[in-house]
Amino acid sequence: MRSGDELLEEYTHTDVYNTDFFEILFFKEAKGQLILNQRTIDIADNTIVFISPYQKRQWRMDPHHLDFTLLVFQEDFLNDFFADKLFTYRLLYFYQLDYPLSMTVDSDAMQKACGILTEIKSELIATKLDSEHIIRSLLYYLLLKLNRDYATRNNLPLEKPENSYAYQFKKLLEEHINEKQRVNEYASLLGISRVTLNKAVQAQFNVTATHLLKQRLLFEIKNYLIHSDLTVAEIAHILNISEPNHLVRFFKAQAGLTTSQFLSDYQNGMTS
Repeated sequence: MRSGDELLEEYTHTDVYNTDFFEILFFKEAKGQLILNQRTIDIADNTIVFISPYQKRQWRMDPHHLDFTLLVFQEDFLNDFFADKLFTYRLLYFYQLDYPLSMTVDSDAMQKACGILTEIKSELIATKLDSEHIIRSLLYYLLLKLNRDYATRNNLPLEKPENSYAYQFKKLLEEHINEKQRVNEYASLLGISRVTLNKAVQAQFNVTATHLLKQRLLFEIKNYLIHSDLTVAEIAHILNISEPNHLVRFFKAQAGLTTSQFLSDYQNGMTS
């Protein structure tokens, strides 16, 4: 965890970059925007932003109106810390494609969250024999409290302990989207039927497994279009799509415009 004054330059430059860790940013005061992959996120006072690993981002922040605290961690840290290999995928605000990657809270909620972060930092600085347990409990509370608030704001169901297939599917999408684009393939990896997988995903995320897969594939194609010089044919090859025309038809059906129209709109600042 690091405070904003330590990172002012890093979060006010306008270069495009990514990282290999999770970030949650708590903006007590802010004016500006974050361009995160294909989304533009308006950032104001008391905004919390959630960023998953390897997402391209570009900051457009006013350095004269900026006070924030940053929580960063890698997936392995949380998985080891909480002995739950699916923990990060149970947090609804990470790897999120259908709902906002930020939320605005009231000043009391922001102060409470930042107070917890201050406690965590103090334990990291002055470590004692029981510091690990205190850090674990504070971090677990904060992440799950944010998850509950996020779920409430977006009318999403909270975790059902018996339903782990949905989270396993979400994790497998991140690992295999480049080579597997059929729900049946993921059901096979999980050793369950397509019907069982679809019921699990619908119960947990309010969408079908097919929708989740298509949105993840569309997200991947958009990233290649924006952040590489690859042709449509080369992107199709990387994604194991047999014909470039299949990619073009899929993109048009899901995005409502052609790849060239999308790229033109993005370059002209017309996407959100």
